[in-house]
Amino acid sequence: MKFVTISFYSFSSSSSSSSNNIAIIADRGVKKSHIATAVVCIWFNNSIIQHLQIHFINVILMEAKLMAICTGLIPAMERDNIHDIIVITDSIAAARKILESKVDSLQNIFIPIISTIGSFLRKDNRNKIHFWYCLGKAKWPRHQLVDNQVKASKCIPAFPSKESHLFSRKKECNNILHEWQESFVDNPKKGQCFLSFEDEKQQVIKPIYAKGGS
Repeated sequence: MKFVTISFYSFSSSSSSSSNNIAIIADRGVKKSHIATAVVCIWFNNSIIQHLQIHFINVILMEAKLMAICTGLIPAMERDNIHDIIVITDSIAAARKILESKVDSLQNIFIPIISTIGSFLRKDNRNKIHFWYCLGKAKWPRHQLVDNQVKASKCIPAFPSKESHLFSRKKECNNILHEWQESFVDNPKKGQCFLSFEDEKQQVIKPIYAKGGS
């Protein structure tokens, strides 16, 4: 199987186009209500030929990123006479997840698409998939269009949804951390063994465990 190409380039409207090329612009967002939205625009010959918007609930941000990319890849690979697929995303980390061979808790999302990618690459020696990085702050109009639709989405799922394994882990971790912080604040012995440190805004720094802790 050929390697899927990852290109660390900024995509712009001046990039060359071809009748055998197709571009996928994917973006995602997760609101405080735990509702995730993925928006995908598929471009061909400088026009949008397909617009997709899907919603999830109770997933972490990386899951939403992967779902957005996979949502665009599947219909793009099914089109006839397409040899180059360019996936434009602001998350190369999510693109790398699709290519990793090590065991990963996110594999339930991208493993089903691996066989489809393999079939597309074996179908024709000219077939390639490129992942291009587009910085969100660059405000490139085509990417901005997708980003704005993600932010404007106000979808409310009509049916309850199970939590993903990673979401459940994150929620449990956050609950434990919150309980730890609250018990630390109320602990009458705190002044004997601990000093309270403040950040640049003179807010007391809460104890955390990530990235070396506070």
